[in-house]
Amino acid sequence: MRVSMRLSFPVLGLLSSFFILTAGLAPRTERGYQAYLANFESNLAKRNTFLFIDSEPGLRDRVRKGEIFVEERRPSTDPPNALIHHYEGAVFIPRLKIDRVLAFLQDYGNHKKYYAPEVIDSKILEHDGNHFRVRMRLLKKKVLTVVLETEHDARYKPAGEKRWESSSRSIKVSEVENPGTAKERQLPPGSGHGFVWHMDSYWRIEESDGGVYVECTSISLSRDIPLGMNRLLRPIIEELPEQSLRLVLENTRKGLAD
Repeated sequence: MRVSMRLSFPVLGLLSSFFILTAGLAPRTERGYQAYLANFESNLAKRNTFLFIDSEPGLRDRVRKGEIFVEERRPSTDPPNALIHHYEGAVFIPRLKIDRVLAFLQDYGNHKKYYAPEVIDSKILEHDGNHFRVRMRLLKKKVLTVVLETEHDARYKPAGEKRWESSSRSIKVSEVENPGTAKERQLPPGSGHGFVWHMDSYWRIEESDGGVYVECTSISLSRDIPLGMNRLLRPIIEELPEQSLRLVLENTRKGLAD
């Protein structure tokens, strides 16, 4: 684990002491997170608008004009001993058809190229129609540098004329110790330092206005912050999932525009 020296030494000291401690994923925390996802999926299915950018006046126009929109949807409560990070984002890619976007997103073997440097490696393990099981090695870097070995279950389905939706649920998230060395070791899922225990995403794609709107909802689970550190460390820790989602949307637009 490496630490960036851009922060003050007191903050770095707090971060170091915070992440030196291990934190296991407790069963009740897992149940709380899965209940949160189930509630989100239920609300998503009942939403009046297919795209969330149509639920706020003027937002579709802002995105169509080039803004990459990302906003937090902070939960009212978190599971015991954990934090849920929930963000929604949208981007518009002009002069494009929806089939091209689907082909790009489903080209998981090349995600290591499209979404570098955060995706170090990617591989399709199983593929059956619109169902994929994918392995990815991810680099998470914000003050601290963490490498994760992950597997995901991704499913796509049409949602009407020129509309598609998909979900990507994490099957496995393991911290990697000493990555790229002879001492490399994957920790069991749910163990380690609790940087990320789960990472799930929900996509909605619509072809209209002379291009394609791409929306992504990112929901992840990490360990909580001990009392006394919350006010200082929470903004730093929560910046990572927001930054990651913004980068995914930027790289999706860039990769499809090339």
